Order: sequence, then C-alpha cells, then structure tokens
Amino acid sequence: MKEQSNTLATLTHGTYLVAEPVVEARVAVVGFHGYGETAADHLAAMRRIPGSEGWLLCSVQALHPFYRKNGDVVAGWMTSFDRDNAIADNVGYVASVVKVLQRDYPSLERLAWVGFSQGVAMAYRAAAFTGQPSQALVALAGDVPPDVAAADLDGFPSVLIGRGSEETWYTEAQLGKDLDTLHAKGILAEAAHFEGGHEWTDDFLATAGGVLKARLDG
Repeated sequence: MKEQSNTLATLTHGTYLVAEPVVEARVAVVGFHGYGETAADHLAAMRRIPGSEGWLLCSVQALHPFYRKNGDVVAGWMTSFDRDNAIADNVGYVASVVKVLQRDYPSLERLAWVGFSQGVAMAYRAAAFTGQPSQALVALAGDVPPDVAAADLDGFPSVLIGRGSEETWYTEAQLGKDLDTLHAKGILAEAAHFEGGHEWTDDFLATAGGVLKARLDG
C-alpha cells in the first residue's frame, strides 16, 4: 500500500498576555519566550526592564504546548518537522496579535520586539516578516535564523544582542557571525556582554532598558 504525507492548513488558537502602561499607550514592546517557558515567564522578565512601566507590554505564547515532568504546561515555538509551514504560521500569528493591539490601543506609535533563547528567532522573524514598522529589537541568547539572514531587511530596526559570560548555547563565535550578518545589511547592531549565563540579569536588563528608551521614547 502506497503512503503519502499531506499538509492541511487548520485554525488554532494562541494566547498572549498584555500589561498596560501607567500612561496612555504610545509604545508597544512585544516579546517571545524561550523553549519550555510560558508567556507569563517572559512577561515577568519584561516587567523588570527599567522604563517598562511606561510601555504596553505584550508577551506572546508559542503555539506548541507540552508538559514538563512536573505537570506544568509550557511551550516551544517549533521543531524541524514541517519547519517552513511552522514559520509561516508563527509569523501570521504574531502579525495578528500586533493588529489587535493596534486596534485596542489606537494611540500606539512605536513598536519593539524582545526575544529570549528560542524566542529570539521569532523576534527577528517578527521584525522581518510581519510588515510592521518597528524601532528596536532586543535579542538575548539566541541567533539570527537563516531565513532572516537571507532576506531583504530594508527598514529593519536597530538590534541589541545580549550574551552572558557563562553562556554555553549561544557562543561568542555565533554572536560575532550575527553582528557581521546584520552589519553587512546596513543594520545598526551592537552587543552587550554581561556576567551570567543563559538568563536575564539585572545588568543586561538595565542595558536593554537604556537602548529601548533611546529608540522608543525619543
């Protein structure tokens, strides 16, 4: 009997969390958590960024949930299986989230992306492929994905890349490669090194806050 594999588009539902600013929302910062985390985890980290109380914070949860051994439900953005379709689904999902934010908060004027670990690739893809003009991108402990590196990045926002001294997954060599890739495309990109591992530290949060404030509140 002959077997064949087929792909079918289907409707699914995603979850995103929003924290409203203490003033009228003119800036939105949209974030993407790491593998095995949740939107709540990432929102908690974003709330620690100095100046974030003045921005609309949105943390998007990945569409692929799974159980930890302790029973907690977490999520991941994608695997190698059906990769291209997963990328398209994720980009469309994020674009829809941003459009809803713009509908619900019509005073929004500026936009930034923040990604951690596996969520960094989504931050880059959101900036490159959602069609939404943005002013800044913060990438902590994750690399530029190949589909973004190969794309025309005209109008891409400035980028801050963070790497801890004890980081084992995102190497210094990869950071250098990412900077070279972005610079070759004319993108303003800089690195922030800090003491720590695969994590948000107070030092990096302070650096990220300064960069975001300069790009978003000016």
